[in-house]
Amino acid sequence: MDIRHLRYFLAVADAGSLTRAAEVLGIQQPPLSQQIMALEHEVGVPLLRRHPKGVALTPAGQVLRTEAQRLVAGMGALQERMARIAAGHEGVLDVAFTSSAAAHAFTPRLLRECRQRFAGIELRLSEHNAEDILDALVAGRLHAGLLRVPVNHPPGIDMLTLLTEPAMLALPWGHPLVPDGRPRPLAPQALRDDGFILVRRPGAPGLYANWLRLCEQAGFQPRIVAEVDRMMTNLNLVAAGAGVSVVPASMSGAHPEAIVYCPIAGGQALSAPLTLAWRRSDAEGPLAHLIAMARELAQP
Repeated sequence: MDIRHLRYFLAVADAGSLTRAAEVLGIQQPPLSQQIMALEHEVGVPLLRRHPKGVALTPAGQVLRTEAQRLVAGMGALQERMARIAAGHEGVLDVAFTSSAAAHAFTPRLLRECRQRFAGIELRLSEHNAEDILDALVAGRLHAGLLRVPVNHPPGIDMLTLLTEPAMLALPWGHPLVPDGRPRPLAPQALRDDGFILVRRPGAPGLYANWLRLCEQAGFQPRIVAEVDRMMTNLNLVAAGAGVSVVPASMSGAHPEAIVYCPIAGGQALSAPLTLAWRRSDAEGPLAHLIAMARELAQP
């Protein structure tokens, strides 16, 4: 049944006259009469009784009027929803983040703003390491990922550096270099005899590789005593006195009673960016809004 025929029928039923309904609809009366006749032919029963002052609904017309109102209203709501989906105001976003990306205040702010501005977008969140996030983006299992230093750039994946912060050295409380528990700048070579706890190279390859390069420039190879899958795990081990580590500055609030966070001295800074990654072919609808919002919030 043509939804246009139903709308014409409702206009006639509300106006009580083909002439008045034609004026409301902005069409001529003869075409309107033809549309009503076509509808009557389709349903197989008369819907209107003509009289000198206009038209009246037959019993079948009264039933159809009730059902037509429901159908037309439902179609209008469906069209509105389709428009919202096309505009990216409704849909699903699968977003993953690394533990170190989640530790920065920008990440929860971005996700909170997305929920507040676009209540119709369902955010499905998960935590993975950087390698798994990039693999999931390439495979189409994720729409976007928040990570730190991407060491590889797969084809079809776009990346946006949202901000950059310094990396910090994490030493357990009571370490000889900070006996009083007060942070102080430390050169990499000051830790040449320490054992390092680092996130595995597949999990955080960029920060890992950059730290190794910094140590080589300082004239030593760091001794790795443990490799873990998550940035928070290495801080848990540092807090337990199992070794030292290097982490983004935004993670320096973890275990404040057990870890001393020190800047890297000697002009040998190590940066830890926050990066948004997404599939180029998916950059429309809800994802387009997330990317635009990330750009907006990252503005200084």
